[in-house]
Amino acid sequence: MDTKPEISYDDFAKLDLRVATVTAAREHPNADKLLLLDLRVGEPENPDSTKQIVAGIRGHYELDALVGRQIIIINNLERAVIRGEESNGMLLAASDGDAVVLLRPDREVPPGSGIR
Repeated sequence: MDTKPEISYDDFAKLDLRVATVTAAREHPNADKLLLLDLRVGEPENPDSTKQIVAGIRGHYELDALVGRQIIIINNLERAVIRGEESNGMLLAASDGDAVVLLRPDREVPPGSGIR
């Protein structure tokens, strides 16, 4: 296992970790391992706010099983274009060998709820 360098609490505090609800999931048109997820993040200033992320979880989850699921995301990750599709965040997941497991709250909470 790779050990990462220590970071300060101030560095950690820069991450905006939030609960998001998946509202739609579809295959990335230009990549075999990627999915496009539409998320309801519920920003405090706009509770119905949405965003799209590109996630490398294709083959680990059925599209229908993702819709309605709550996940944990890094909400303030710099925007990126991945194989022609815009990604505005990153989901958190664990890997166990070849398996990928999404991190999620153990009970439903409002989209946009902060993680601390």
